[in-house]
This record gives sequence, C-alpha cells and structure tokens, in this order.
Amino acid sequence: MAVDRSAAAVALARTACAAEIASGRQTVRQCAAEDFAAEPGEGPFDLVFAFRVGALDGRHPASGRRVPVRIGGVLAPEGRLFIDGGDPLREVRVPR
Repeated sequence: MAVDRSAAAVALARTACAAEIASGRQTVRQCAAEDFAAEPGEGPFDLVFAFRVGALDGRHPASGRRVPVRIGGVLAPEGRLFIDGGDPLREVRVPR
C-alpha cells in the first residue's frame, strides 16, 4: 500500500504501479499520514516506511504527535515504523 497526501504523487504512483494494482498486490490511496486508517480488509501491516512525511520529520509537530498513534493502530503486534532522514533509517516507536 502507498499513501500520500499529494494528488499528483498518487497519480504518478497509480501509473507506475498499474500492473501491481491490477493484480491486487498494491493499492494507492490519497490521505494525510495523520488521518490514515485501515479500511476493511487492510492490514495489519508488518512494516511501514515513511518518506518525506512532514508530520514525522519535524516540519509539522502537532500532526507528528498523531501519526504514530494512527500507524500503531494498523501495525501487526511486532510491526515497525521507519522514517527517512538519515542513514540508516530511523525507527519510530508507536503506541499499541
């Protein structure tokens, strides 16, 4: 699954992943990370990567407090959240 708040990014992802989407192996949804909630039949997820998510890189602190709660709600019991912003990726602990 790919999620992005940008309509342009979602359109690009849908084009690039057309075969995977058609096969049912990939979904792409437009949504802000702080508003994400799994739909029926989605999740739980074992691994979440967040790339250039302003709510997690310090650009939007208020939203950043909500994202781990949202992601924690869709992760499997041993699931993990990683964000970009360094080498290696940084793991963010999420409430369960």
